[in-house]
Amino acid sequence: MPTRHQRGYVYPKKNRWYVRYYENVLRPDGTVERVQRAKSIAPICYEYRTKRSVMPLVMELLSTVNDNPASPEGTLKLEEFVKKNYLPHVESQKRPSTYRGYRNMWKCYLKPGCGDMRLCEFCTAHGERLLAEVAKHHDLSRTSLRHIKNLMSGVFKHAKRIGAINGVNPMQDVSIPKARPRGETYAYSLEEIFRMLSALPEPASTIIAAAAFTGLRKSEIRGLLWENFHDDALWVTHSIWERFVNEPKTTEGKAPVPVIAPLAKRLGRHREAQGAAQAGYMFVCRRYGGKLGPVNLNSLLKWQVKPAFKEAGIEWHGWHAFRRGLATNLHRLGVPDKTIQAIPRHSNLSTTMNSYVKSVPKDASAAMRQLEAICTSVDLGSNTMSRNSQKQTSNW
Repeated sequence: MPTRHQRGYVYPKKNRWYVRYYENVLRPDGTVERVQRAKSIAPICYEYRTKRSVMPLVMELLSTVNDNPASPEGTLKLEEFVKKNYLPHVESQKRPSTYRGYRNMWKCYLKPGCGDMRLCEFCTAHGERLLAEVAKHHDLSRTSLRHIKNLMSGVFKHAKRIGAINGVNPMQDVSIPKARPRGETYAYSLEEIFRMLSALPEPASTIIAAAAFTGLRKSEIRGLLWENFHDDALWVTHSIWERFVNEPKTTEGKAPVPVIAPLAKRLGRHREAQGAAQAGYMFVCRRYGGKLGPVNLNSLLKWQVKPAFKEAGIEWHGWHAFRRGLATNLHRLGVPDKTIQAIPRHSNLSTTMNSYVKSVPKDASAAMRQLEAICTSVDLGSNTMSRNSQKQTSNW
């Protein structure tokens, strides 16, 4: 529905200047209707005494209408656009966990501050104030605020792709407010891992060993299959998040993961205890109705891992600390950086070195060599360390 360039009708009312104009509006039934709008521009004061003095403000307001004459989607409120356009797009293109994260981020942090604003009226100043308000009322790190900015930027990128708005993405020049620094992430040491294996019953002990010595993600551990364990390696073919079964996160994630001999021995014993299965999930639990399904790692953590760790005095730092721990321990033992990158299967070496390998003092290198010798003497197929290994570890 083409429209001519509008200058609006400016008029005074109750000590304020108003402008009347027309725009195309998208109705719930999908039809486009041309409606009349009236908006307040400025108070009638010394600075804005005449119509001519307020015309720059009028032109700034009407620029969104004149620049988008044939995009009624741009008149939608942000809440409606995100709900009906952007989130369905994310759901169809991204992983279920990503979609839920975006949906929760929008609902918790963004919707209260900008949900009632129309898409075509949102500008960089609004984005700046929005992030500042989020930082003021929520104790978030700069990384979290960056994620929130990226979400809003994605909303407007999608709006541009479907023709709802034109021009520059309003979030492009928005700055990240000052916030608390990101907390330091944790990497389990070899000593901690050995203590975990000694403290846990089966099958929790074997699951922890698989996480610690393969560096697999939590969802990939749930999706491990017996038929993909051969030639001293694990082939990761899919991952499981809640009830959703997906392919690995990246193309590199499909690469085989080497399995060291002690872990292979432990997996063999677990396989026998499970009934010598030749196919199916490696780690299972019984669901409602008696059917077997992939293990629920959240339940395992709650009912087996944390109680055992509390009794043994071991602190839990999350499943991802095993991935960081493997990369860090390999780095401490002098393994080349590119080799370390291949084991957690990262796309970029910088990700491995900057986020997964934790720095250690130089004088710890000799001590790690001793720990390497201890590691080779420990039987991961047992829940207990040998008396000699425990004696050497106690000297630390």
